[in-house]
Amino acid sequence: MKKIFYALLLSVTLIGAAIADTRYSMRVDGLACPYCAYGIEKKLNQVEGVTDIDIDLNKGLVSVIVTEGVELSEPEMEKLFDDAGFTFRSMEKETI
Repeated sequence: MKKIFYALLLSVTLIGAAIADTRYSMRVDGLACPYCAYGIEKKLNQVEGVTDIDIDLNKGLVSVIVTEGVELSEPEMEKLFDDAGFTFRSMEKETI
């Protein structure tokens, strides 16, 4: 019975490790107020797979977490921020 339990525990752990979200950290110019942050959040919430958004106005940093299998491209983000009236500078990707 212990062997079955440990085998089940191991398989659940391995499956959990295989499912990983991704964090994108983007530098953006023009973020000056909470209204700016709200506009960006509204646009990013329309992107399928986005689960969390964090905006640091002082640093001009927008962090977005997406579910496994969702990829954000730099051209896509550049257009999104440009359409919202901001300047996209760069993007880093990190598996979490």
